[in-house]
Amino acid sequence: MNPAIDRTIGVDRLAFDDRAYILSSNESPGGRGINAACVVHAFGGETLAIIPAGGDHGERFEQSLTGCGFQVATVPIRNDVRLNLTITDRHGLTIKLNEIGPRMAAREIEGVVATVDKYLEKASWLALCGSLPPGVPSDFYAQLIERCHARGVKTLLDTDGEALARGIEAGPTIVTPNQQEAERLLNTVLLTRTQAIAAAKRIHSLGAASVVLSLGSRGAIALTSGLPGAEADSIAMWEAIPPRIDAISPIGAGDALAAAILWSLDKTGDFADAVRWGVAAGTASAKLPGMSFASLEQTREVYEEVDARPIKL
Repeated sequence: MNPAIDRTIGVDRLAFDDRAYILSSNESPGGRGINAACVVHAFGGETLAIIPAGGDHGERFEQSLTGCGFQVATVPIRNDVRLNLTITDRHGLTIKLNEIGPRMAAREIEGVVATVDKYLEKASWLALCGSLPPGVPSDFYAQLIERCHARGVKTLLDTDGEALARGIEAGPTIVTPNQQEAERLLNTVLLTRTQAIAAAKRIHSLGAASVVLSLGSRGAIALTSGLPGAEADSIAMWEAIPPRIDAISPIGAGDALAAAILWSLDKTGDFADAVRWGVAAGTASAKLPGMSFASLEQTREVYEEVDARPIKL
């Protein structure tokens, strides 16, 4: 719902109250949904990105998607697509500055819903990704999840704040918060493995059938009660621990994780293995400079080193 033109600037080093020298600068189409679509497509999956876009920035944004390789359905809006700025240094320190996004009118929001309805018939999953721009109600993703329930389409929710809280209440198939998003949702601090496990259970109790709590370099805690890998009336939990790496740019790693989970589930339906692929994709992408995503082969190399194990309840 809130795509962006992502400007990524590479510098020699980031230090408080001191200058940094720009080594590289580039622009690319972004936003969580676009990032996820890029990964699914790169892995060989079939995907469609539905985006609201308008203004001069919107024209640049659409032009930049011309060679993306996957299908795009654009809903015209009046206001400009936002610009996001990421600054990263050679040591992996990263600063990300995002604009709030364009205000959307009611008829523009209705246009998005109509476009989603148009394509749901052929969809196996609907991924609801990123922040909601001004004018969009906080229960917007929840409304779409309910529409998917009626159509038998599975849903993945990857957002933050009130949109995350309201969306979970609607019962998404999977929700994929990172540590900071989970802390805001639960109004708590997650420092230990025990706290992360308890947090995943709490998020599940709020309504999500499955939870993948991303913990960055510590991997992920995953819980399911509604997908293959667990009995229908029971809960199963896993943790996936990645190998140690030298992270260069972790921005976008969570988008890669969510996309790889969808790609894997659509292929095999094995939840535990999908989480392993997700952690591998996030880890492999964090090894790359700027806003880059690992290929399937790069991800496969890391996948072989991800330690996935069940958690006893």
